[in-house]
Amino acid sequence: MTAAALGESPAEDPTRTGPAEGGLPDTGEGKPKWRGWLHAGMFPATVAAGIVLICLADSPRAKAACAVYSVSAWLLFGVSAVYHRFTWGPRGDAILRRLDHANIFLIIAGTYTPFTILLLQGGSRQVLLWAVWGGALAGIAFRVFWVGAPRWLYTPVYLALGWAAAFFLPDFLHTGGVAVLVLMIVGGVLYSVGGVVYGLKRPNPSPRWFGFHEVFHAFTLGAFIVQYVGVSLVAYSTAG
Repeated sequence: MTAAALGESPAEDPTRTGPAEGGLPDTGEGKPKWRGWLHAGMFPATVAAGIVLICLADSPRAKAACAVYSVSAWLLFGVSAVYHRFTWGPRGDAILRRLDHANIFLIIAGTYTPFTILLLQGGSRQVLLWAVWGGALAGIAFRVFWVGAPRWLYTPVYLALGWAAAFFLPDFLHTGGVAVLVLMIVGGVLYSVGGVVYGLKRPNPSPRWFGFHEVFHAFTLGAFIVQYVGVSLVAYSTAG
């Protein structure tokens, strides 16, 4: 996401070159050359990985949970790639910016879904599902209707929702084992570090080629891969 995508106007974002005709490739000098390519490359990989995950999941319940997770990933990387790789007019930019923000909340809730449904029981399962999906829907509404909210306000909201499972870590350890818990935590840490990079705009290794936003996207890729492995371990071994 560019600064415009994160609640600032295009004029305030030094990495965007300003509005253009919708759908034109973005070749502006002010935008790092790698902007959007990481998510563009990741999108087809997530489609293939998601299909494999759904097909190989052990049970109908696991397949359904993995489908929710996979669709949230497809939307995250697909919309991000389209938004960042092209220059859009004001209307298109505003629409894609809102979708891009909404998908961050969606991937958080989507990632929690298979872990929660397949590893937690009874009240714990219901509490966490209601919490993350309720928080995600509220967050989506917040970003859609207040897309200009300041960065310091909404970035902590992403992080707080992302760590909602902290209260249930003993349960995940008991039912999922050490490997799954470690993968969940490592993925969460990577997402969080990426969020800090985005918030601080540092490090910014090469504003022309690979800036702080590309570093942020790189952390999201690493986090997704790590947690995908965790979801796979759960989905392939959970009956019911």
